[in-house]
Amino acid sequence: MIDTERRDGLSDPLTIAQTWMEQGRDVAIATVVETWGSAPRPSGSHLVIDARGNFEGSVSGGCVEGAVIAEATSVIETGEARMLEFGVSDETAWQVGLSCGGRIRIYVERLG
Repeated sequence: MIDTERRDGLSDPLTIAQTWMEQGRDVAIATVVETWGSAPRPSGSHLVIDARGNFEGSVSGGCVEGAVIAEATSVIETGEARMLEFGVSDETAWQVGLSCGGRIRIYVERLG
């Protein structure tokens, strides 16, 4: 089955965030703001998350999305933005699967 949103070109996380907000959902956006070394996604990559943990987009090719989604739900609740950093030198890197040798910084903020 083809997702009609994707087929119609509405798979951009920013467009999805706008649609979700128009539907009355509380939404956060995570943005890759900086990378070092071998990073899975480039700066400017987005992941949009709603209060129920639904998400679209990617900030890491899957390796840290779970941790970012958990932080984003907290950002939605508190309204306080956070800067997250994941890297191979962190012990959390192995826990979340970022063992590619790079580091990424991700800014998570509530929209609306």
